[in-house]
This record gives sequence, structure tokens and C-alpha cells, in this order.
Amino acid sequence: MTAVTTAPPTAAPVPKKKHRPRDTIAGWLFTAPMLVILGLFLVVPVGMALWVSFSDWTGRGSPFSANVAFVGMKNYQDLLGGGGLAERDFGTSLRNNAWYVVLVVPIQTIVAIVLAVLVNRQVLKGRGFFRTAFYFPSVTSSVAITVLWLFLFGATGAVNKVLGFLGIHGPSWFQDPSGVVHNILGAFGITQGPAFLTDNTVLGLPLWDWLAGPSVAMSAFIIMAVFTTSGTFMLLFIAALQNLSGEVQEAALIDGANGWQRFCYVTLPQLRPTIFTVVTLGLIGTWQVFDQIYTGTQGGPGKTTLTPAYLSYTSAFESQEWGRGAAIAFVLFVIIVFFTLLQRLVLRERPVSRRHRRIYGAPSQGAGK
Repeated sequence: MTAVTTAPPTAAPVPKKKHRPRDTIAGWLFTAPMLVILGLFLVVPVGMALWVSFSDWTGRGSPFSANVAFVGMKNYQDLLGGGGLAERDFGTSLRNNAWYVVLVVPIQTIVAIVLAVLVNRQVLKGRGFFRTAFYFPSVTSSVAITVLWLFLFGATGAVNKVLGFLGIHGPSWFQDPSGVVHNILGAFGITQGPAFLTDNTVLGLPLWDWLAGPSVAMSAFIIMAVFTTSGTFMLLFIAALQNLSGEVQEAALIDGANGWQRFCYVTLPQLRPTIFTVVTLGLIGTWQVFDQIYTGTQGGPGKTTLTPAYLSYTSAFESQEWGRGAAIAFVLFVIIVFFTLLQRLVLRERPVSRRHRRIYGAPSQGAGK
């Protein structure tokens, strides 16, 4: 007697989709208008600006005329290693903007998360009012907010009046070029840095000046940026919170996690994609700060609110050095791309480690195969 074996059923082969030239032509026809628009208003201007950054164009006539000379990397060398005023101004603008980014991006992100959690609570009455109130500064013109800030942070403004009631003599916010970190160190009697910080320079500035912190004037702009942008990012976090599953929260509650533990170990990890978006938008926006500086201080006092975007504007439109202005813009573009990729690397999804799989019993990657 012989055993009868049956072969397992095999899946029917999926027929390959035939490539039809008509579909390809239709696809190109649908995308052609957008490609033309992007080419005319994005690719061509960027290409022209790149050419200008390698030329000595003064803004008169066409940048492609015979009178405009190709100067190669001279504009970039003047900014990054020329040793003159251009390098020092560019270094000063980078120092000012770097402190602005370092303080504004994390503070506005944290404030936005806190506001979103507060106004997303079901027990809070009048949630719509609070959401509107927190978001209202974001829809107000930045010029109007800056003018308001000039009044509030003036020498006799409301902020100094409030500080006066508390016995604190407020500074002349928009006329004080001193660095906040240097002021704090000065309160402890440290007014001069060590030799290796004062003797070594980067982009024309001693390392001691790089560590000066934001000036008092720039601090007022930092407070304004947090005040005006946190409401916008709060909406992104509210949308993310409302999409979170309640089952995970209930499971953590049954396991005995308190409110802080549920927020840190359950809610916050699930907000990682939104945090990545907010930090990316924050980095791009803060490195391009311009209108507040133009309206408020125009780089003063003592160039302590000078930013690369405003320096690019003054180089091109006031000094008629369009090549240098374009070079500053492209260096700024490289900086933004670098930090965007860096924070993407830091906030990327990581695989569960063997230690955590052993502790929490998560299945290994090869389990079940």
C-alpha cells in the first residue's frame, strides 16, 4: 500500500501590468504645468542666484552681461576666511542667530507641548477660548508684534514697570548690547575669559565672544519668537494628541503608572513624528529670522541682533554687493540642511535593544520564522 501525497496549492502568478505609452504621456501632460511653474519660479531663480554668488554683480543691468566678472569662490572666501570686516560681520551674525536658534527652538517646542496637553484636557472648561487665545499671536502681523514689543520692552515700558514693582531695575532692552552669559559671569566677578578663549578666533570672533550668549536686545526677540510661534505648533500637538489611542493609556493606568509616567513613557514617544515636524519647522524659521530685525533694531545695538538673513539683505540692497549677499544666502541654506539632517538622525526610530527585549519580553526580530 502506498501513501498518497498531495502537493500544496501554489499561488496563481500575478499577470504583469502592460506598460501603455498613453498612460506615460497622460502623466507627463498632467504634471507639465507644475513642472513649468517650478522651473520658472524656483529652479531658474535659484540658478541665477548661484551664478550671482560667483560674480561681482552690483545690481545694475543683467547679471549675465559682459561687464559682470566671474570671481569664483572669492565671495565665499571673504565670508569664511577673508580676515576682514566681511568675515567678522558674518561670524557675528552666525553667533547671534545660533544663540537665537538654540534658545527659541527647544523653548517653543516645550511650551507648545505643555499648552496642547493643557487645552486638550476634557475637564477644562472653555477649551475653545484658550485655544483661540494661545493661537491669536500667530495670526498677527510680525511687524505689528515687533512694534508692540518695542513699546513693551522700552526703557520706560510695561516690562520695566513690572520689574520695578518687584524691586528689579530693568535694562534698556533694545539698547543693551551686552551678552546674557557674560552678564551672569560678571555677577560672579568673572569679566575676562581664559587665554585659550580670548586668543583663538573663529570667523573673526574670539571664542570668548562666541560664548557671550544672546545680547539683552536679542533676548527680547527670543521672548517674542516664543510668544508668537508656540500657538501654531500647539495646534499640531493637539491634532497629534487627539489621534493617540486611549487603549495604551488605559493599559499604563492599569499597570500603575502615574500621570507623569504616562506622559513621559507613553504619550511623548508617540508624539515623536510631530516633534520632528515642529523642530524642523522651528529650525528653518529661526535661521531665517529677518522681519523682526528689520522692523525693530536693524542689527543694532553693536550688531548684536545682526542675523545672516539681514546681513544678506544689507549686503545686496544697501552695499550693492549682490555676489556677497547671494553667497551668504547659500551658506545659510547649507547650514539649514545640515541641522535638519542632524536632528532627523537624532530623532530617528531606533530598533528595540536586546536588553529591553529581555526585560519587557518583546519578540525578537527572528522570532516566529
